[in-house]
Amino acid sequence: MVEKLKKIDPTLAELIASEIARQQKTLDLIPSECLVPPEVLQVLGSPLVNKYSEGEPGKRYYPGNEYYDKIEKLAQGRAKKVFGAGENWQVNVQCLSGTPANLAVYFGLLNPGDTILGMSLSSGGHLSHGHKVSLSGRIFNSVKYEVGSDGHLDFDQIEKIAEASQPKIIVSGFSAFPHRVDFQRFGEIAKKVGAWHLADISHIAGLVAASQHASPFLHADVVTTTTHKTLNGPRAAIVFAKKKIAEKINRTIFPGLQGGPHNNKIAAIALALKIAQTDEFRTSQHQIVKSAKVLAENLMSLGFKLVGDGTDTHLMLVNLRNKDISGQEAEKLLEKAGILANRNSIPQDKNPYSPSGIRLGTPSITFRGMKEKEVKQIAVWINRVITKKENPQQIREEVEELCQKFPIY
Repeated sequence: MVEKLKKIDPTLAELIASEIARQQKTLDLIPSECLVPPEVLQVLGSPLVNKYSEGEPGKRYYPGNEYYDKIEKLAQGRAKKVFGAGENWQVNVQCLSGTPANLAVYFGLLNPGDTILGMSLSSGGHLSHGHKVSLSGRIFNSVKYEVGSDGHLDFDQIEKIAEASQPKIIVSGFSAFPHRVDFQRFGEIAKKVGAWHLADISHIAGLVAASQHASPFLHADVVTTTTHKTLNGPRAAIVFAKKKIAEKINRTIFPGLQGGPHNNKIAAIALALKIAQTDEFRTSQHQIVKSAKVLAENLMSLGFKLVGDGTDTHLMLVNLRNKDISGQEAEKLLEKAGILANRNSIPQDKNPYSPSGIRLGTPSITFRGMKEKEVKQIAVWINRVITKKENPQQIREEVEELCQKFPIY
């Protein structure tokens, strides 16, 4: 691809080649990022991108959608199969990404000013769960629950907040919470206060598909997920909704929030969901969790404090307050060493722009083939950078040597 592009746009070709080389030479520990299979990349770059298909299968506003209808139905059917969604659920695979998917749920089910109860940003919530910088927190009234002093969810406190605030939607889901989510308890609280239960499983979708995390489908009214992260597909989203409310949400997605769906992405979702049914995928999800636990244990043995004292999923939050370094400083130093870990708020942080933690995850390195041995070495490198203050460039040479043994493609 790059060789052909050089003839048309050598500047862009060089930038793309440099980015691919950067990915090859660095360890990506950002838990929201992953390595998309080359077959999915092929579908994303196919002529499917050429066509408009506004509407739904069989009800399009443009002609020429015979095969797109079949592709979209294929993606919908595979989504229900992968996640075990029964006949009471409908699937929409047209959302362009996770935040618009959540907004579609809010706009479909709520009126402006209605209350959303979601996890606070410092406890691991996502911007689209009602935070003030997002439309979800500007158009709707936002109330927050937080983790307890032990870094775990306090459901008695969440229930009290729900009873006091009477939300119309309770969001269970996270962007940086390292432990399993009790969807049943969230569902019980939502039912008690008469709220819809929205489970956002964007981060753990692959784990849920591979039975490495409990499913929300018995306890939620709506389930949203991105299709990248642990699910390892394109950057897009899926909305599962109970049939009684699905049409309201579907009409909000189109024509409410967007026009023509991205057909190449929908086809790529269908392929990713096919791959998600394989033994290889299930094995990789098991390894993601296993490697995350090993990384957490090794970091703690080296004196790092982890929010919640570890992880049950693919990610962990490192509390850097005892290391006399900010999350932003740690992020920059690690990047110089060829290790990507994003700065992240942790409980009691007041300023999300200057957080006290970093967020680490194992999906990307797992899909490169790395396992426990490599993860233990990564923990040593992190310690050498942050605690021992060693020269990041020297460590980068060691990192690149390891990366050469595990090509991204």
